[in-house]
Amino acid sequence: MASQTPITEKIILGVDPGTVIAGYGVIMVRAGVMRMLQYGVINLSKYTTHQLKLQKLHETMHRLIEEHKPDEMAIEDPFFGKNVQVMLKLGRAQGVVMAAALSRGIPIVEYAPRRVKQSVTGNGNASKEQVSQMVSSLLAVDLNPEFFDATDALAIAICHHFHENALPVRSTKKTKKGAWGAFVSENESRIM
Repeated sequence: MASQTPITEKIILGVDPGTVIAGYGVIMVRAGVMRMLQYGVINLSKYTTHQLKLQKLHETMHRLIEEHKPDEMAIEDPFFGKNVQVMLKLGRAQGVVMAAALSRGIPIVEYAPRRVKQSVTGNGNASKEQVSQMVSSLLAVDLNPEFFDATDALAIAICHHFHENALPVRSTKKTKKGAWGAFVSENESRIM
């Protein structure tokens, strides 16, 4: 009798952090097949202070981590904007999300928005609608088109799955395993 290869399973929590609306998406990958477990948004607009928003974001992340026990977290990488105050607040939100994962020993990988769009749709300039449609197709589920922050979070988790497993991400370039490997292979001219 031949021995069977154990079925591997991984749970990935994708997060699109924000200070007004934050999106999250949880996927399970079992034997290479992705399945959505949960997705949604955290509406922080009703809280009056930035500190209270951060507290609620942190509490929700802890609840999601306890509920789903993710093996890894994928989060949207910071972007550069012109408004320094907005960037600082977003950076704090990202830090709170990361701290929740780190407090539970969950590894974190960051992905640039363009990389996520490229991985999921094949187009780094894809619209939120295109990302949502492709995420829906990849996970074989109907998603609420109004929850773009949540579908973006699912896209981040899917991107992480593609990169972690060195699957083709609709690109003609070969990528090395892991986020840094993908970055290096896509930015060879920037490396000395």
